[in-house]
Amino acid sequence: MASTPTHFSFSLSAQQATTHLSSLQNPKLAPSPRCILLSHQPFSVEPKWASVSSACPTVRSRICASSSQVMDPFAAKTEPGVPTIVDVDLGNRSYPIYIGSGLLHKPELLQRHVHGKRVLIVTNETVAPLYLDKVVDALTRGNPSVSVESVILPDGEQYKDMDTLMKVFDKAIESRLDRRCTFVALGGGVIGDMCGFAAAAFLRGVNFIQIPTTVMAQCVLIDTDTLNTLPDRELASGFAEVIKYGLIRDAEFFEWQEKNMQALMARDPSALAYAIKRSCENKAEVVSLDEKESGLRATLNLGHTFGHAIETGVGYGQWLHGEAVAAGTVMAVDMSYRLGWIDDSIVKRVRDILNQAKLPIVPPEIMTVDMFKSVMAVDKKVADGLLRLILLKGPLGNCVFTGDYDRKALDDTLHAFCKS
Repeated sequence: MASTPTHFSFSLSAQQATTHLSSLQNPKLAPSPRCILLSHQPFSVEPKWASVSSACPTVRSRICASSSQVMDPFAAKTEPGVPTIVDVDLGNRSYPIYIGSGLLHKPELLQRHVHGKRVLIVTNETVAPLYLDKVVDALTRGNPSVSVESVILPDGEQYKDMDTLMKVFDKAIESRLDRRCTFVALGGGVIGDMCGFAAAAFLRGVNFIQIPTTVMAQCVLIDTDTLNTLPDRELASGFAEVIKYGLIRDAEFFEWQEKNMQALMARDPSALAYAIKRSCENKAEVVSLDEKESGLRATLNLGHTFGHAIETGVGYGQWLHGEAVAAGTVMAVDMSYRLGWIDDSIVKRVRDILNQAKLPIVPPEIMTVDMFKSVMAVDKKVADGLLRLILLKGPLGNCVFTGDYDRKALDDTLHAFCKS
């Protein structure tokens, strides 16, 4: 069966482009700091369906605008090289997510999504020694007509800025890449954001593939073997985002995590594959329901408003994103309880599971009430001067995105977690 490559197009006015590029500037200088992993908001993603070769066994899951799927804990022990596929259903902009062990050894998975004969891999100094050669091999094995260039960026959130972004453009121009080239992001959330933005802007949009090496990045191809080289702290940080899905919309998934967090921390391959699959399915379903983030998609930011304030307050790189989100989630849950929207059992369960994951449940001592309020006042979810928050409401697995809450509850939460 012939395959249809994934295609991403981009169209922004000059004014819009300037606005979106500002989000990649130094977080300490930007008026509205953002640290959003694999956010497609800066560019328009228009992938086409990619068919799967009958020679490659798969487990496929198509996610449409429907209710959450029934859990199947540890369903299907993953076999090396046999991907589970989650299809993100966005009509003619749909795209597949491949999940499994040893997928970098299946060159056909990558090659079917490559346009033209030129590829640029964007990675960083940490990931390149581990996986760059493997990805180059996967792109070129049995396919000598494809030439691959690479650009290796410095590693760290602090390098998510215009100077670093220009290194990608410089390499693309130096290599004389054309509009049929493909950009490949090999790394975590920062690399995904930088490469995705560059792919969207270069020559008004070129093909884009992402291969994540962290738990928090979501993409076209997820080889779970890459998680084996993550430091323990980075691995735990990613679980903050996994836990979030259970809290906001998938109670059964949260209950599964409570029982299996130790297996996740021990890097059990089946547990990791299942957690990533369910997380991708949950996000895919939300995106299919609210692609342009008119409301529902904002619920994916549970804990992020408090978390972004922590990242800004202590300086990017001091706390990992997931660590800040974890503490921010506890604060959002605390505020939900003060509003009378959830019972105290949920508060305890959230603290317990984050403790299991060795994640912080309080902000750093340096944070003050005024620091939180100053940063939160310019959060992207502020509308007409009103700070809207994602809060839990009702039974586990339910949340709201709202600005209609008692401001005293927010003040009480901030004072409970800050010394001043």
